[in-house]
Amino acid sequence: MTFTKKHILKPDDWVKLHADYLFNYTITRVNDHDLAKDLVQETFFSGIKGQNNFRGQASERTWLVSILKRKIIDHYRKINSAKGKKEVRMNFYDEGENKGSWLEERVPQSWDNESEKKIENDELKKALNDCISGLPEKYKMVFLLKTVQEYETEEICNELGITSSNLWVIIHRARLQLRKCVEENWFNK
Repeated sequence: MTFTKKHILKPDDWVKLHADYLFNYTITRVNDHDLAKDLVQETFFSGIKGQNNFRGQASERTWLVSILKRKIIDHYRKINSAKGKKEVRMNFYDEGENKGSWLEERVPQSWDNESEKKIENDELKKALNDCISGLPEKYKMVFLLKTVQEYETEEICNELGITSSNLWVIIHRARLQLRKCVEENWFNK
């Protein structure tokens, strides 16, 4: 199903329409008032710089939230990469001929079986996709639009001709069915 409505950007209204929402979204993820304000401001700036990339397929708010998500991720990457640059010495062996310390960045990594994890993740993804495919058509459509494609509630309701309370009932029922299906087809295998 595709939406024919083409959204347009109105940068002059962003602060009035979206600043509070974006700030609340950010503060719950960074827990720092000033940083949250800075990230929202950077989001608006990036939105203005990149407005030629806006295709109009998503709402203005959804597009701004996607920019904001990347800003938050970049913030945490920057923090973590700065931590990794510090030289930290770790004891590897306390005694014997191998006694000594290693730089943290050169300590042998865990020997976890990454290929086994990838196989498990692929199997879970397949089980989840099978469960989503098994949902009634309306449940599947509403669930995917709201939780996967992150369309706004109002947008979905207008397009499908349903009320917001009906939408949330459908989402709730879809989640219950998915939970049951995944439990039966993944966890209890």
